[in-house]
Amino acid sequence: MLFASMLVSLAFGDAFAEAEHDDDLMSFVTLPNVRALKFDITYQDRDAVAPGYWFVAPYGVIDPEVPTNRYQPCQIGPYIYDADGMLIWAGSCMFDNRNVFDFKAANNIDGQSHLSFILQHAYHDDGSDKGYGYILDQNYNEEYKVPVTNNLGAFNMHEFNVLDGGMTALACLYRSKYTDLSALSRPEDHGWILTGGLVELDTKTGEVLFEWSSFNNVLVDESVKVHSDSPGGNRPGWDYIHVNSADKNALGDYLLSGRFTSTLYYISKEGKIVWRLGGKYSDFDMDFTFSKQHHARFLESNGTHHLVSFLNNASDEGENEEDFSSALYVQLDTTASPMTARVIRRIIRPDKGLTRLRGNVQALPNGNTFVGWSERGHQSEHAADGKLLMEAKFASPRFSSYRSYKYPFTGRPSSPPDVVSSVYGTSEMDMTTVFYVSWNGATDVASWRFYARSSEGGSPVLVGETTKTDFETMYIAEGYLDWVSVEAVDRDGNHLGKSEVHRTTAPSNWQHAGFHSGSTPEPNDPGALRSADEGHEEGHEHDMGDTEPHLDPEEAARAAEKAFEMVRGVGGLLIFILVTWSLAGLLAGVYCYLQRRRSRAYYEVPSDEAEHEPLAPS
Repeated sequence: MLFASMLVSLAFGDAFAEAEHDDDLMSFVTLPNVRALKFDITYQDRDAVAPGYWFVAPYGVIDPEVPTNRYQPCQIGPYIYDADGMLIWAGSCMFDNRNVFDFKAANNIDGQSHLSFILQHAYHDDGSDKGYGYILDQNYNEEYKVPVTNNLGAFNMHEFNVLDGGMTALACLYRSKYTDLSALSRPEDHGWILTGGLVELDTKTGEVLFEWSSFNNVLVDESVKVHSDSPGGNRPGWDYIHVNSADKNALGDYLLSGRFTSTLYYISKEGKIVWRLGGKYSDFDMDFTFSKQHHARFLESNGTHHLVSFLNNASDEGENEEDFSSALYVQLDTTASPMTARVIRRIIRPDKGLTRLRGNVQALPNGNTFVGWSERGHQSEHAADGKLLMEAKFASPRFSSYRSYKYPFTGRPSSPPDVVSSVYGTSEMDMTTVFYVSWNGATDVASWRFYARSSEGGSPVLVGETTKTDFETMYIAEGYLDWVSVEAVDRDGNHLGKSEVHRTTAPSNWQHAGFHSGSTPEPNDPGALRSADEGHEEGHEHDMGDTEPHLDPEEAARAAEKAFEMVRGVGGLLIFILVTWSLAGLLAGVYCYLQRRRSRAYYEVPSDEAEHEPLAPS
C-alpha cells in the first residue's frame, strides 16, 4: 500500500492543493515552472483541416504588470500546440512571462522555419525597456532582436510583419501631436491627438527605411470616435485612427488598417493615400459594410486589382454596427468607374457573437481559412465554402490571445531533452525507477529510448522504449537505476538528440519512505539486471501461458495520469482517498507482474546512443 501511495504522490505532485483553481492549465514534472493553457476543441471534419500547428500568445492583462516578489509560474507568452491541443513549445519562461503579441511562424525568409513576435515593453518607470520585434530560428535561438530606433515610446504591440526574405519588417507607429482642431471647424481650439502610421524596419539594425504617419494625411474628422464637439484632449491625446495592421505588396505599396476610422488605406511607396476602402470617405462602390476592423492583408495585388482579407469586428467595447463579427475576403477593381469592392467570401463567427477587440484572418495554402476571434483564444478553421471544420478555445476564461495563427513548422531545439527520474520501493525486490521526459519545441519525436549506467561515465544500457503520445512522457522501469539518460527518435528510427546524463533522485530517508529492509538500498548494475532478466525469461517462458494477465507498466502510467486529471478536476479529499486506494490495487498488480513477467531484454550499447538496434519485443 505504501509503495502505491508513493507512486500516486509521484504522479500527482502538489496538484491537490491547487486542484480547484487551475485545472484549466497543464503542469509538467520536467518543466515545473511552466503552466500551459489547455484547449477545448471540437472538430466537425478532422480530415478537411489544413496541416500545421497553432501559434498563440495568451495574456491575462494587456498592459505590463507591476513586478512583485511573489512566485508566479510562467503562463503567458508564446506557445505552439498541435491540432489536438497538445503542447509543442512553451516560450513563456524564455521571455520572463511577459506579454507577447503577433506570434507566428515566419516561413517566408529562406525556406526554413522561423518564428516572429513582439515582446511587449516591460514595466519600468524609466521606460528603458521599450520592447522588441523578435525573429527566432527553428532551434529557438535569437536571430534578430529589432529595437525601437526612431524615438518612439515603445515597440507598438499590434504588428510585426516580417516581409519576404526577412530583410525588413513592418510595424505600427503611434505618436502624440499637439495641433489645432481646424478639421472639426474649430481652428482656435488646440489639443493633443495620437497619430497612427507604419514603419518599415531593417531587421538586422532596426533602422527605419520608410515611415508614414496619419498626421496631416488623415484628419481628425475621419474618426468615428471623435465628434465635432469633443473637448480637446490632453497628452497622449485622442486615439482617433488607431492603426492596428500594415502590409506591403510586391509593387512596394502599403495597406494600412485604421480601426477608429473604419477604413483601409492604400498608401503608395511615395507616401500618398491612393484610395480609401470604407469609412466616411470611401472611394469604392461597395456591396457590404464593415467597421472597427483588424488585420488587413493583401492576398493578391497588381496595382489595379486587389484581393484583401480582414476581420470585420463590427463592434468595439461600447457599441456595435452589426450583430456579429465575420472574416471577409474582398475583391477590389480600381479600373472600374466608380471603383468597386465586392465580398467574395464571408465567414461568420461560429457562435454568431462579436469580437469587440483584436483578432485576425489567415488564408491557408489549401484554401481553408483560419480565424482568431481573440477572446479566450477562440479560433476556428473553415473550408473554402465557409463550412466550419474546427473550433477551439482556451479552457481558461482568464486568458486571451491577440491573434492566432496556423502554420507548418519544424522545431529542433538546441537544448537537450529534459529528464527527471526517481526511484521507489519498499524492499530490494520491488525497486522501480520512474522516468519523465520532454523536449520543449521538438516537432519530430516519435518515441523515446531510456538508458541506465552503473556510473556517470559508464556504458549506457537500453532499459526501455515507448511511443511519444504527449508533451511529457512517463516511463516505469524495473530496478534502482542510478545514472540515466533518454534519446529522442523519429518515425524512421533516426536519432534526433539525447539528454544529459542525470542521477536518479532517491528518498533522503529510505526508512521514512517505507523501505522495510534494515540497510539503505544500493543502485542496480544495469548490465547485471540484463543478465538476470534474460535468465528469468528463459526459466519462466513456459510458465506464462495465454491466460497470463498482461499489465504493461506504460498502461499503469497512463491510468495514473488519467486519475491525476480526475483528481485535479474534483479536488476533493474524498476522491483523493478513493483514487489512491483504487490505484493501489492497480499498482499492486503491476508490482506482482514485474516480479514474474517475461521481461524485455536489456541491451548494452555504445556510448553514442544512436548506434544500436531497436529494443527487441518480449
